[in-house]
Amino acid sequence: MPTDPPPLVRRLPEQYFTRLLAATAAAREAPGPRFLDLGRGNPDIPPPAHALAALHASVDAGPDAPPWVHGYPPFQGLPSLRDAIAERYWLDHGVRLDAQREVAVIPGTKTGIMVVALAAAAPGTQVVLPDPGYPDYPSGVALAGAEAATVRLDPTASWQPDLESIRAPNPALLVLNYPANPSAVAARSGTFAAAAAWARERGAWLLHDLAYDRLTFDGHEARSVLAEEGTRDVAVELWSPSKVYGMAGWRIGFLVGAPELVGRVRQLVDHLTAGVFTPVQRGLEAALRGPQDGVAERRAVYDRRRGVLVDALRGAGAEIAAPEGTFYAWWKLPEGVTAERLMTEARVGVAPGIGFGAGGEGWARLSLATPDADVAEAAERLARAVG
Repeated sequence: MPTDPPPLVRRLPEQYFTRLLAATAAAREAPGPRFLDLGRGNPDIPPPAHALAALHASVDAGPDAPPWVHGYPPFQGLPSLRDAIAERYWLDHGVRLDAQREVAVIPGTKTGIMVVALAAAAPGTQVVLPDPGYPDYPSGVALAGAEAATVRLDPTASWQPDLESIRAPNPALLVLNYPANPSAVAARSGTFAAAAAWARERGAWLLHDLAYDRLTFDGHEARSVLAEEGTRDVAVELWSPSKVYGMAGWRIGFLVGAPELVGRVRQLVDHLTAGVFTPVQRGLEAALRGPQDGVAERRAVYDRRRGVLVDALRGAGAEIAAPEGTFYAWWKLPEGVTAERLMTEARVGVAPGIGFGAGGEGWARLSLATPDADVAEAAERLARAVG
């Protein structure tokens, strides 16, 4: 019986969130006050009511509904959903999309990250990842058999990419993410144009991960890379309803942009996943086409929570920037304070910054996707721990 895993499996990095969840579970079981978890970004606000109603209506439509909802869905997504995606992009970003050529429906944007890497990169090429950045990006690089390179996000320049820091002789893909996880900043003017020019000059693709669309504060914008002039030939963008509509468990999202790379992704999806459950597509379509009041309400909740957290830490003398977007705060830990110490002594879970790359060492990511009372109590405990 074979015992050695194939090279693809051996290349995979440790799954950061699996380790984080295990540490959180162990801390929760330890004796002491109730453990409060600010380590994971799992939205606690439910999806819009009209999206849930559309999902239920599709499930209840019965076997005579066209198409039968429990059969195989269209591999490329429902045409009406692709149209709704294009319409929402025009309304939110002023970007006109060809729903037939520039939109791919995918089973979650985490899957999308992997599939884009497979569609763009190959052994002997480099995928350039933001540092610090989302910990699952390296998994896509490993699956593609490519090499990981990094672009330093400069903390003295609002965590924008230092393109001169890239060391990649044969780049295939450059990945950016704004509003940024974990640093909670928005893209600055010129960031996307410079990144697109960098990619074009080297024959590479540019992927922008717009996971936190519309979740920004203090006048900052969640901008689409496709709205930047001169990006449409080299750029694609991943979009997720997980955060903006609270649909993290629905496992659906989409990729839009350059038809060549979108077409490759659609081809891979045909082979890998066989589509997304029809009622889930109907629910997302309803969310995209329906009232958007819930987005503003959701943003207001996160805005309120970030104020509670930031005010408490600043009141204790800690230095922390107010998040510009996402539902995270990015905190440079004071001297002598570690994420592990906060977990054991304050009984508050935070995500250690080193898990997001070398640029995150000494930092911690704090999630606002937990009930108001828990954020307030956790903020008080953290303030006492460092005050």
